[in-house]
Amino acid sequence: MTDTTKYPLGKIYAFDFDGTLTYRDSLLEFIRFAKGTKEFALCFLRFSPLLVLMKMGLYPNWKAKQKVFSYCFKGMPTADFNATCARFAKERPHLLRPKGIKKLREVLAEGGKAIIISASINNWVEPFFAGMPEVFVVGTMIEERDGALTGRFLTKNCYGKEKVTRLLQLYPERTQYWLTAYGDSRGDTELLDFANEGYYKPFR
Repeated sequence: MTDTTKYPLGKIYAFDFDGTLTYRDSLLEFIRFAKGTKEFALCFLRFSPLLVLMKMGLYPNWKAKQKVFSYCFKGMPTADFNATCARFAKERPHLLRPKGIKKLREVLAEGGKAIIISASINNWVEPFFAGMPEVFVVGTMIEERDGALTGRFLTKNCYGKEKVTRLLQLYPERTQYWLTAYGDSRGDTELLDFANEGYYKPFR
């Protein structure tokens, strides 16, 4: 048992989203949901060489992701995009891993602070936790202008070291809290190493 008296800010639990709390990558699932199977396939074919280079570590993750996002959603009215995000969460609850959501609810019941730290876009991650107002989502933010998406990211892609940076922006006094983190990929390595307790692929 952790002696919380040593940590004035108590326990903080940081959950990755894609692959950790979900069964699949939510970006790809969201594109398929929003654009349809045909448009999804065309997008995948168009960017498959770039995605292969990204997987090989020869092309930056964030650049590939932003190109795909821009191709699919640049110019879309923000209100329409957010409405699609809300429908996505409502109609795709099966994407969530039951064990992960159970753990999340246990954390909240015990009075812990729960944060979702994800490279995915805030707009479609947040609706999955609409029934848990205590959960705070930290993700990649997107830019909008004149009521429409520009296709660009407003923040750095919340991946790798950026996850630690974003966590410290929320809770800078690292010695004041006990951190438990859950992840499933190389994009979570720095966060897992930074935590007092790090769990890799814990909900499978």
